[in-house]
Amino acid sequence: MSTILVIAGKEIRDGFRNRWVVAATILLAALALTLALLGSTPTGAVKVSPLIVTVVSLSSLTIFIIPLIALLLSYDAIVGEIDRGTMALLLAYPVSRGEVVIGKFLGHLAILAIATTIGYGAAGLALVAVSGGFDAAAARAFAAMIGTSIMLGSVFIAVGYLVSAVVRERSTAGGIAIGVWLFFVIIYDMALLGILVADQGRFLTAGRLSWALLLNPADAYRLANLTGFSNVAMFSGMAGASAQAHLGLPLLIGALTAWTVLPLGIAAAIFSRRQL
Repeated sequence: MSTILVIAGKEIRDGFRNRWVVAATILLAALALTLALLGSTPTGAVKVSPLIVTVVSLSSLTIFIIPLIALLLSYDAIVGEIDRGTMALLLAYPVSRGEVVIGKFLGHLAILAIATTIGYGAAGLALVAVSGGFDAAAARAFAAMIGTSIMLGSVFIAVGYLVSAVVRERSTAGGIAIGVWLFFVIIYDMALLGILVADQGRFLTAGRLSWALLLNPADAYRLANLTGFSNVAMFSGMAGASAQAHLGLPLLIGALTAWTVLPLGIAAAIFSRRQL
């Protein structure tokens, strides 16, 4: 365990040295604060907590930004080290390849978690200060959004590691990482929408659609935040969908967890058999 923590600490220090943490934190804070302040303008008339509006807005933003940051952090985690020759040097020490993968993963996840917590947290605190009120239920939904955003990041860090373990060139890993981002963030939902329109409910029933959404971690994240809390579901217009989907918050969290564990485990297995 100490070896894993040492490797994780090295990745965190590299992240600070390369300004990854600072850049990601500033980006997330700026976007979150902009959405929070602009999106909360009409809430006084409709008596909705500004934090609830922010959860709905940031849930959509996060699906685009967090996976991209996670993939940029992780796509060359293995193949890049091999190309630079530093992986052979690292494995010369008494450390297993599995420990390398887990340690680097924890380090990159910590970088993303720090940036997300500070960036989104600062926006939430600023919004509470500006609105002059504190809603405990809204605060729980906002905190859950930060936690699930970190989980979504962990999914795409793990997917990035899988890509990095499979390919032989760093440039190839970068191209595949962008393709992965496009597929899960944009193409999957567009294709699913096209199938729904063409199928007219004959095969893709509400139950099957719910399970199809679990095959995309971005959709699982969206449902967890827009349907996981009744106050958010009412404002986002997803209350009816939440009742029909039968996908509770524990199941959606479990789907995000599985989406992290499986790619990371496969990446570790492939890397353990790979010749440097």
